[in-house]
Amino acid sequence: MDALVYPRERSLGTLTLIIGLLLWTALIVGTLGIALIYLLIGFIVYLFAHSALISYVKGNGVELSPKQFPDLYARFDACCRKLGMDRRPEAYVLHGDGLFNAFATRFLGRHYVVLLSEVVDAMEEHPDGVDFYIGHELGHIRMKHITGRLLRWPALWLPLVGAAYARAQESTCDRHGRACSSSPDNAARALAALAAGAKRWRSIDISAFKQQGRRSSGFWMSYHELTSGYPWLTKRVARVMDSETKMPGRHGLAYVLALFVPYAGRLGGAFGPLLLIAVIGILAAVALPAYQDYTQRAKLAAAYQGTAAARTALADYYLENKAVPESLEQAGLAERLADDSSLSLNLKTMALTLNTLQGELVLIPSDDGDGRISWQCVIGEGVRASQAPRECRAAPAEPSK
Repeated sequence: MDALVYPRERSLGTLTLIIGLLLWTALIVGTLGIALIYLLIGFIVYLFAHSALISYVKGNGVELSPKQFPDLYARFDACCRKLGMDRRPEAYVLHGDGLFNAFATRFLGRHYVVLLSEVVDAMEEHPDGVDFYIGHELGHIRMKHITGRLLRWPALWLPLVGAAYARAQESTCDRHGRACSSSPDNAARALAALAAGAKRWRSIDISAFKQQGRRSSGFWMSYHELTSGYPWLTKRVARVMDSETKMPGRHGLAYVLALFVPYAGRLGGAFGPLLLIAVIGILAAVALPAYQDYTQRAKLAAAYQGTAAARTALADYYLENKAVPESLEQAGLAERLADDSSLSLNLKTMALTLNTLQGELVLIPSDDGDGRISWQCVIGEGVRASQAPRECRAAPAEPSK
């Protein structure tokens, strides 16, 4: 079955997985875990949105079975057996409202193949063509294209890499479709129907259509293919007819421009620059506040550690004199610390307020009754909970008097 896998898919799959894991790690660490919250929100949105699609398919589509469209079910079952898929996905025919396609999806551990009615009707005189579409969608499931997206997701947006991996997946699935067809020519004719439409595909000259692919090496065609998740249909037809067919090269300058355009999925290169701006904006909105909180927290933590001598001196004074000193000076302390932050003393409670450029931390003493004074750190004015050092409680202190 290795012959069903487009050669570049293996290497690109490994590359995107490694890059994806590294980027996920950097994103989670760099945002101090905040990215996980956005991931959870995204999953909830996906759950509701995708459940709507699955519900629509189950509620409005016709599930293939030995009793329901037995001819299609027999072809679906035969294709599953050819591809060695013992565990059958659920298969449906759904009215496509003019759309000419099919798709595979997954929801909560179950796989689905959906054939739009336009494809089934158009291939009525060419049943082998239905086999191609069935095999193509089963290829996505068999190769785990759907389940492997999450770990690779950050890498799939990368210029050139994400689009190349998507195109390799489509080429692999075309090979699966060809395996389920009785001949490469029949598979190519079914694929060409995506170009010629539900009626004209019958009279299309496949050889002439294949030759069109020779004109795809220009700058603009090269650029838009490099930023798209689908190879040009002319190339797909050529590869289905002969997997050893040599494709025309792409324009060198197209690679330079595509290098700066994130992969925009089915939107292609036309929307890539807009996507680049959006991605930068999202990353800035998420990462910059997290980084700012991190830097503020580091400075506050250093300032808090700098009060260790002052806390010890005040505790010693209180235990020795059983009274709060009338001033910091009386306890042998200066108001200003080495980092230019300052201290102020509450003469009633001996609470020590640390004033920094980042805000206030309030250190509240308590007598443990066994000759020891312990200190509790709480956040004061100007400090958010996300900026507080771990030693400080994430709650505002009562204002000192």
